[in-house]
Order: sequence, then structure tokens, then C-alpha cells
Amino acid sequence: MTTTSGYVKRLAERARALETTRAFFASRGYLEVETPIAIPSPGLDLHLDAFEAVPTGVAMATGAPERFLSTSPEYQMKRLLAAGHGRIFQITRAFRAGEVGERHNPEFTILEFYRPGAGTDAVMRDTEQLVARVTGGSVTIDGRTIDVRPPLPRLTLLEAFERYAATPPDETLRLAEHDEDAFFEKLAFEVEPALATLDRGVFVTEYPASQASLARKKPGDPRVAERFELYVAGVELCNGFGELTDAGEQRARFERDQAARAGRKKPVYPIDERFLDALARGMPEAGGNAIGFDRLVALACGTRAIGEVLAFSDGEL
Repeated sequence: MTTTSGYVKRLAERARALETTRAFFASRGYLEVETPIAIPSPGLDLHLDAFEAVPTGVAMATGAPERFLSTSPEYQMKRLLAAGHGRIFQITRAFRAGEVGERHNPEFTILEFYRPGAGTDAVMRDTEQLVARVTGGSVTIDGRTIDVRPPLPRLTLLEAFERYAATPPDETLRLAEHDEDAFFEKLAFEVEPALATLDRGVFVTEYPASQASLARKKPGDPRVAERFELYVAGVELCNGFGELTDAGEQRARFERDQAARAGRKKPVYPIDERFLDALARGMPEAGGNAIGFDRLVALACGTRAIGEVLAFSDGEL
């Protein structure tokens, strides 16, 4: 928590950002939706751990269904797309165990939106226009001003690794699939610090297919997936996809993720069968994005520390 005057000012800025975001999406024909927070499957990403809302033991003893706190509203929002909803967005709470730090809090606010009939280019345009609207077109961090006026540059991840980590594309793909520790070490200690020095926000696109469990592969180059992230002042603001709609491929990826979690001796969460059923019935081609709303507000306020724009961080409870 900052000083009293700064604290009040930043909470007021957060309220303004919420109002601006809702107006932005409404003006573009998006419907605001709400989906449950206690859900049967929190996702199978190897790098995300969930909190149990109704633990297995309690569920067995009481007959209540097992539930986890949502790490993302993705599955339920895609079910709404499959049911025929058009453009949708949601601002909600999400929960991820063990995530504590300057840019992390176990409970945080996520902004997620989906645009049927669109690809990643359209979703990136929506994203950069929203960021410019919330921030006023620039952010000032540590006395340095970063331009976020659209259109922002695009850089593939393979280009970024070659440019900033002297790693050829074939080697980057090999590391991503067979040596994740080395891949993430290069990303965290060579690529991301270089991106942080840029005087403009930048989209990093086309991640290795092995690093995109819910994104479709790029037509014509199945080595990479239609996944993108936006970096501003060294802060990863979002994680967006050209969405995978093939139920069979999605099931195979989920089973692979379950095996990977078991191999790391991590909790293995159930597959969301209703989500897969929705894909099988037919989800339209779509692009989607998940934005760390606390991070966006923090940047608008001139800081990378999300605790400065939360009413109470986890450490203050």
C-alpha cells in the first residue's frame, strides 16, 4: 500500500480504467458476461497451479462436486461462443497458487475477450487500441517514456530469440519442445530484458507450437502457433490466441499436459469434458486474449508493481 494520497489516487485511476475498458468494448459491440469462479477444471497448463475450492476429500465425504478456483474464465467463455454468442468480454477475479511478486498476486483481476470470425491481427488491434485508451498513449516508468500508440510493432518469437539471444530458429524450437528450462532461461534473462529497453510496446508473436496448448497452429507452418504477447516496459501484459477449435486435437493436448504434470509430480486436474463437448458441437473460428488488468492499471499509474493499484495485496491481508 502506498501513501494515503497516492493510494487514493491510484484506486481512483483503477476505477477510471474499469469504466474506460467497459465503454471501449461496448462501443465495439462486445457483450459483457460473467462466468463461475468455482469450476470443475482450472486448466492443465504445466506452469499454473490452482487453489481447491471444494477439495477432493470434502467432495467424496459430502457428495458435493469437486471444484477449483478459476485460473482463467477461458473454458466457460468458449462454451458461450460455441452456443452462438458473438463478441464477449469479461473482467473477473482469477486465482493462481504460488504467484507472488512485483507483478503477481495469488488473486488478481483478468480481462478476457473473444472475437468470433476474427484472427490474431484483429485481436491485437483491439488490444493495442484499448491499451492506448487506458494509458493515454504512453507510460512513464523510471523516468523513461514508452510509446504505446497503435499500430505497435510485431516481432515473432523466433526473431526475438535470434536477435536478442543469438539463438537460431531451429535451436529455439528444439529448446521449447525438449528443454523448457533452457528455453525459459533464455526468455527470462536475455530476450525479455532486451524487450524492456525498447521505447515502444511490442507484440511478440508465433510462439513454438509446444508452448501453446490452447492455440491453433499457424497455417503453412505447424512448428509455431497463433499465440501472441504484448510487452510494455518489460511487463508482459497479455496472452492471446488464434483459438483451437478441433476437439480431438484439444483432447490430445490436454492428455499430454496431464502426463507432463504427473511427470513433474504436480497436481493433475480433470479434463473439462463439457468444454470439449462444446468444441465438438462447433465453436466458430475466433481470436481471444487475456490481459492482466492489474498490470495495465499499474503501467498507467507509472509503476510495474501491481500491489500499488490493489486495495489490498496478499501480503496485506
